[in-house]
Amino acid sequence: MKREEALTLLKTHLKNRNLQKHCLAVEAAMAIFAEYFNEDIENWALAGLLHDLDYESTVNDFPRHGKETVEMLKDKGLDEKILYAIEAHPGHVERRSNMDKVLYAVDSLTGLIVAAALMHPDKKISSLNTDFIMRRFKEKRFAAGANREQIQSCEEFGMSLEDFIEHTLHAMAGIEKELGF
Repeated sequence: MKREEALTLLKTHLKNRNLQKHCLAVEAAMAIFAEYFNEDIENWALAGLLHDLDYESTVNDFPRHGKETVEMLKDKGLDEKILYAIEAHPGHVERRSNMDKVLYAVDSLTGLIVAAALMHPDKKISSLNTDFIMRRFKEKRFAAGANREQIQSCEEFGMSLEDFIEHTLHAMAGIEKELGF
């Protein structure tokens, strides 16, 4: 599957523009981490772009989240590693590969970064730095929906929290216009 087809699927299944932007942010971050780990950038990016394809239809049935996306995509010719990472990202199945682990951790971090950008004086992701995000990370009431334990699971793939934030910030700053910043 090519990115254009994935984007069409995304816009078909996710009507909420903020959810679409979230998937774009995760896609950008996954591409950066694929490069970091010397993995297939296209596959990792597709996993990020498509990971929440079923979100609107499973929002009230969290145990189905990820599984429904895999059902939608199983006949689209995607690598099994992508499908497994998508199923693993909500935490329902064991995370085995770095792709699984990064997708799980970056899913929440992108939300924390967006929330931090929205409260920053100039409201730009490119104006944020790791220290600013670390301060927001430590404020438990700030962006409470951004699961700190999930973000800290970056240690599962051998990366410090600071490095993980720095790489994700870099990825998101690169597409901030697409994200509406």
